[in-house]
Amino acid sequence: MEKQATIKDIARALQVSTSTVSRALRNANDVNPETRKAVLALAEELNYQPNQLALSLLNKHTHTIGVIVPNLDYVVAAMVKGIDEVALEAGYTVMVCQSNESYGREILNTRRLMDSLVDGFIISVSSETNMVDHFKKIQSQKKPIVVFDRIITELNAPKVRLDNELGGYLAAQHLIDQGYKRIAILAGQKNLDISNKRMDGYIRALKENNIKVDKDLIMQCDFNQDYAYVATKELLAMKKRPDAICTISDRMAIGAMLAIKEKKLRMPHDIGLVGFNNEPVTSLVTPMISSVEQPAFEMGKVTAKLFIEMMHGNTDLSETEIVLKPKLFVRESSQRLLYKSPSSTLTV
Repeated sequence: MEKQATIKDIARALQVSTSTVSRALRNANDVNPETRKAVLALAEELNYQPNQLALSLLNKHTHTIGVIVPNLDYVVAAMVKGIDEVALEAGYTVMVCQSNESYGREILNTRRLMDSLVDGFIISVSSETNMVDHFKKIQSQKKPIVVFDRIITELNAPKVRLDNELGGYLAAQHLIDQGYKRIAILAGQKNLDISNKRMDGYIRALKENNIKVDKDLIMQCDFNQDYAYVATKELLAMKKRPDAICTISDRMAIGAMLAIKEKKLRMPHDIGLVGFNNEPVTSLVTPMISSVEQPAFEMGKVTAKLFIEMMHGNTDLSETEIVLKPKLFVRESSQRLLYKSPSSTLTV
């Protein structure tokens, strides 16, 4: 492989100092015009390429954003795509690391990205994260952080999130409007804000409709199809089983559906089901699953724009919180009233 030309090579060939070559390449005013011309001509002849890392260290910026996410499932991948689109337009490169829902791996990813000299971080925390010292250490080094999707209330940083309470409310209220009375929820881990907020929305809908909140119908488990399957089997084994189930992710909804079908129950006749995230799979299964959609791609774009603003603006944005609105997509799994209508042509 041909050796890459350096400033020292140009200086040696022209018998000038390396500092003179460096200043000439930067078009400094204190360099003789003839010398500058000779330096630029030789640099082009030798195909000289500046050391980007060295320039980054000199400028104290690498134009790289470290992004840490719990996984790269459909929804998070769409968020990262939105981040990358805005970053690219602003001249930034995105480095993405997955924590795989591990607090320890999240810390390791943070250290590795710091070693890679990223300019700052965009973060969605793992389900195990309950301490934020590793993020506060980043802030102590004057690197900006923007938190998105999974919010950390203990960290003083700008945040971008979904109105998760409204999402949980929309799902539960829809089931109530369809005539379901005994509605269960598959909630996530207690330490995750998105889990708690979606459950809060579910509880609000029940209370507004004078439906008693039954703790036996609240099942907290991982964002995982297998866990949801087991939790749903427990619900369906109850002496007085639920007639509808809200889940706070579509992965959980698929697990619930498998348990419901195994029990030979029909949706939406015997039991209703609503998911969360509106992933493509919800329209591919039978019956199609109703689901609350969050604007994932848009969330990524908004988050990246906020990060760029932090990098280049002079305004303190640490208290900024941007909240996006969810939307409910109603499909076969919960449309019980439609199936009672004589004009209905849908089948399951």
